[in-house]
Amino acid sequence: MKRTTAILSAALLSSGILAAAPSVMAAPAPQAASQQSGAVAANFTDQQLQDFSSAAVKISEITQTYTPQLQKAGDDAQQHESILREANSKMIKAVESSGLQVEEFNRIGQAIQQDPQLLKRVQAMAQPRK
Repeated sequence: MKRTTAILSAALLSSGILAAAPSVMAAPAPQAASQQSGAVAANFTDQQLQDFSSAAVKISEITQTYTPQLQKAGDDAQQHESILREANSKMIKAVESSGLQVEEFNRIGQAIQQDPQLLKRVQAMAQPRK
């Protein structure tokens, strides 16, 4: 259950935090994502969804590490930005080390938010094997 929650959190964060990363913003991903918003029924392979699941867990752990630091930074904009840059960098590395590109991870995250069946597929993959 904890892993499923991590996936849901990462799916919601994927379009927010990762999209805010400067290197990601330079890519044409947001425009492509807006063009696909009506046609979310993208066909993702089981491997892509498994990679997404693995990356989502790592992103959730990174988020849990950096959230208290961001809260502690308070109104210090420079420190806040520095912490966000570091967290984004680690999230990007986590996604890429899972076998996905950030744009692909974001597409899957957006699709999961809009497609309950796809969400169920990813949740099923996230369940511990018995």
